[in-house]
Amino acid sequence: ADEDAVSPLEMTVQTNLNKEIKRVLASLNPREAKILRMRFGIEEKRDYTLEELGRQFGITRERIRQIEAKALRKLKHPKRKCKLRSFYE
Repeated sequence: ADEDAVSPLEMTVQTNLNKEIKRVLASLNPREAKILRMRFGIEEKRDYTLEELGRQFGITRERIRQIEAKALRKLKHPKRKCKLRSFYE
């Protein structure tokens, strides 16, 4: 058997996790969600630096960092956090 093959269970868990991440990100405002997607490479080919995002959004990298921090704080809110908890416990 191929040791690198993904089991059906792992594939299902990954698919469900991806759906839940999309749902949780959709609860943010569009700019926050886009910045997090790009920063962490979610649905992107790669992850972007603060500098790159700043140029793309026409704001400073410090402002990008602030928006990212605020969005991550929102995601830590118990209401949103519980949606992802089952995937990392």
